[in-house]
Amino acid sequence: MPAFAVRTSGAEVPRQVLRPHAEHAFAAELAALAALDDRPRPARWKLSPWAVATYLLGGTLPDGAVITPKYVGPRRIVEVAVSTLATDRALLLLGVPGTAKTWVSEHLAAAVGGDSTLLVQGTAGTPEEAIRYGWNYAQLLAHGPSRDALVPSPVMRAMTEGMTVRVEELTRIPADVQDTLITILSEKTLPIPELGQEVQAVRGFNLIATANDRDRGINDLSSALRRRFNTVVLPLPASAEAEVDIVTRRVDQIGRSLDLPSAPDGTDEIRRVVTVFRELRDGLTSDGRTKVKSPSGTLSTAEAISVVTGGLALSAHFGDGVLRPGDIAAGVLGAVVRDPATDRVVWQEYLETVVRERDGWQDFYRACREVTA
Repeated sequence: MPAFAVRTSGAEVPRQVLRPHAEHAFAAELAALAALDDRPRPARWKLSPWAVATYLLGGTLPDGAVITPKYVGPRRIVEVAVSTLATDRALLLLGVPGTAKTWVSEHLAAAVGGDSTLLVQGTAGTPEEAIRYGWNYAQLLAHGPSRDALVPSPVMRAMTEGMTVRVEELTRIPADVQDTLITILSEKTLPIPELGQEVQAVRGFNLIATANDRDRGINDLSSALRRRFNTVVLPLPASAEAEVDIVTRRVDQIGRSLDLPSAPDGTDEIRRVVTVFRELRDGLTSDGRTKVKSPSGTLSTAEAISVVTGGLALSAHFGDGVLRPGDIAAGVLGAVVRDPATDRVVWQEYLETVVRERDGWQDFYRACREVTA
C-alpha cells in the first residue's frame, strides 16, 4: 500500500493512506493480468479489453492467480463499457445512487491506463476551467498569456497524455459548463483562443462520466452532448443473494482497511439489512404478499454497506465482536428515516406489520423499536 512521510520533530514518519487508489490497492492483480495478457491492446492501454473485463468481473487465471470481482452484475454491461472505451466514443455510466458508478469508473480507469486520478468532481459550482484550463495569474500578470501560464485541467492532461479522465456527477454541473465537452468529445480538440492554439487529443484518450437517475431535471444533458456518449445503465442488484454477496465483500474489504476484526456469523445481519432495504425500495415484501410504503431515501447497496460497516465497528469496540441486531439497528433507522415527518411513519408501519411478524426476527424487531423510540 502506498505511503507518504510526515516530518515530526525532525524525524520522518511513514503513514499509510486511508483509501489507496484502485491501481495501488489492486496492483498485484493488475500485474498478474498484464503478465499473462497476450491479447491485442488499444493504444496506450495497460491491458487488453478482455483483461480489463476480467479485472472488473473477477476470475482465476491459468497460473492459478485469483482476480477478485470489483463489480457483481451482468457481464454484458462490463463488456459494453470496456468496448466503448476502446473506441473514440465517451462512456456515460447512469443509474440510481449507490449502483457503483464511481467505483466502476475508477476501476475502469485504473485497468485501462493505470491511473484513476485524472478526475473532475461535478458540483453546482464546477467552473468551466475545471474542464478546459485555468491560468496562473502571477505568470499571466508578469508575462502575459503563454503556455507556461496555463494550468491544464484533468481533461486537458488526459488529452495530451492519451489517458482516461473521469467526470463524476455530470448532471450536477451547470449546463453551459457541461457543453464545453461537446468540442472535446466530437472534434477531440480543445481550443485555446487566448493563444491562438489548440490541444489535440492523442490516441488513448477517452472520458468516463457518471450521472444518477435522481438528478434528472437538475441539469439535464443537452441532446448534442448526450449523442457524444454511449450510455450504460448500471442496475440495482438483480437478486437478494447478489446484493448480500456485494455487501459482504465490500464490508470485508473496508473492515480490513480499518483493522476491524471480521464478524463471525455476520451473514444473518447482512441479510436482514439487505432484505429490509430491498422490501422498502420495492414497496413489496420478498414473498410478494404484502405491499409496504417506500421512504424518501434510495436505500442503495452502498448505504447497506455503510450500515453494516458501522455495525461492525460498534460490535468490535463496544460489544463482543459478534455482529448483532443491536449493532445495525441505529444505522438502519438513519438510512430509512431521512424525512422525520413522513419516513418515520413508513418505518414504524413496516416494523409493526412486517418485521414484528417475521420468524427469527424478534431480536432485530426489539433493537429497532428501542432506537426508534
